[in-house]
Amino acid sequence: MLNVLKGWLHRYLSDQEAVVLLILLIIGFTVILTMGRMLAPALAALVLAYLMQGLVSWLERQKLSHTLSVNVVFSGFFTAFLLVIFVVMPLIWEQVTQLLNALPNMVREGLQLLKSLPEMYPGFVSEHQVALVVTTINQHLADIGQWAFSFSISKLPGILALLVYVILIPILVFFFLKDKDELLHWMAGILPRRRRLIDQVADEMNGQIANYIRGKAVEIMIVGGVSYAFFAILGLSYSALLAVLVGFSVVVPYIGATVVTLPVAVIGFFQWGATDQFAILMIGYGIIQALDGNVLVPLLFSEAVNLHPVAIIVAVLVFGGFWGFWGVFFAIPLATLLKAVMNAWPAVEEMDAGAG
Repeated sequence: MLNVLKGWLHRYLSDQEAVVLLILLIIGFTVILTMGRMLAPALAALVLAYLMQGLVSWLERQKLSHTLSVNVVFSGFFTAFLLVIFVVMPLIWEQVTQLLNALPNMVREGLQLLKSLPEMYPGFVSEHQVALVVTTINQHLADIGQWAFSFSISKLPGILALLVYVILIPILVFFFLKDKDELLHWMAGILPRRRRLIDQVADEMNGQIANYIRGKAVEIMIVGGVSYAFFAILGLSYSALLAVLVGFSVVVPYIGATVVTLPVAVIGFFQWGATDQFAILMIGYGIIQALDGNVLVPLLFSEAVNLHPVAIIVAVLVFGGFWGFWGVFFAIPLATLLKAVMNAWPAVEEMDAGAG
């Protein structure tokens, strides 16, 4: 056993740069797991800065100074930020409140529908089965009521934290854009001078993460915008709320679309019943999801994120379990990082050749 361990260490950790990279990865993941919540405003600002860096670079190529380019892009971002805070968020909150108020009636209608199933399908559904389901639903409703009450009280500190986010994020975005070169130079200064392996992984990941974040933001806006237009044209209740859910569902590949289908179907069914309008809703929603997966995603991401679907799902589950929303959002970049490290890691043959 000792010889096996010694051979493994010689094979993968006999290169000094590999050891440094491993230490940096361990430190990075430790910081994320232990201080991720505290660093959330900085991470959110970093994501937004990534989104806008392309525009800053484009303006600089048009002969604008760096300071002017940053001011122009940041002004547009801050205007959009204020619109989201003071226009979109109140609309979403209003629709959430309306949905919560309508939920008891929807539950009562659902229970009545369940109780009628034994008469409609006597050979498949028994009254005993329906009674068990109704009892379970009533128990869960009581639990949800208690949770909602405790949630409303416990989340008061979270509202204060949100206000801090609103203040800190624009400030951090501005400085990330304005002082990007200085920050990168400072980070390079604390790394070892010999860092071929680190630079190789960093160069690969820089393009991949930038492409992923920008592509995902565009995908969220397109899918959410098209969904809102479709829902609004149909006259679906809570169109803005559902469109936001559908838009952000693309953050979680494969799983998100499946989960969000339930509220869309439930609200549509309780509004229209099993009618042609409901069928149009579900067919149109299915077409939006199909176009997103088969047309929009290949156009936006191309081959930049080349991971097997199983690897993506496992990454979402693992990183989401460790780090919540940010783990889900960065699951694909983090999985791609691990893949890049494994591809760049010096094999024993390369180290032997270098030594020779």
